[in-house]
Amino acid sequence: MSISRLSCALVLALATATAWAQDRVVYHVDNAATQGLKGLRNIRNHLDVDPSARITVVTHADGVDFLMEGAKDTNGSAYAGPVAALVARGVRFEICEITLRNRNLKKEQFIQEADFTPSGVVRIAKLQKEGSAYIKP
Repeated sequence: MSISRLSCALVLALATATAWAQDRVVYHVDNAATQGLKGLRNIRNHLDVDPSARITVVTHADGVDFLMEGAKDTNGSAYAGPVAALVARGVRFEICEITLRNRNLKKEQFIQEADFTPSGVVRIAKLQKEGSAYIKP
């Protein structure tokens, strides 16, 4: 094998090992009042210690409330700023579409940083099956 092929193989192996080394985590939020602020703080701390972690936040039921436009925490601070800062660090926020139907909510009522998933519970199960650690703040 030539040196350039060996070098390419080594670079590819290192890149693959780095990708495998990333922790994948799903944070489950189903009650914004009790989990919203605490969850955002946990995620920020998580990334401060492990910046390479791939984090997905899946919300359903009352957990979607902190991702609504204009939502504020108990201190009166908007959630949108901390959520946007975490999105900039690679965190994904997903909202359950079943919850939207059950609560007569529209996608337009949510901050632009949020994505949608057909079922929050199914999404959590699939992420765990794919190797994500499960955390419920």
